[in-house]
Amino acid sequence: MEERFVDLEIRISHQEDMIDELNKLVYQQQVKIDQLEAVLKDMAKRIIELENDRTINERPPHY
Repeated sequence: MEERFVDLEIRISHQEDMIDELNKLVYQQQVKIDQLEAVLKDMAKRIIELENDRTINERPPHY
């Protein structure tokens, strides 16, 4: 009976370690997602600015 408890304690300990590792990984992924979203937002803003500049500097069709 004692051996079964020890085995269960070992399994629980390994599971807790795995959960901690997974939590760290999820956190790192969220940080990366936040960074990528910020870059994407900046790029979208820049594309809109470039499109607006192009229409302002575009020659009329009769030239």
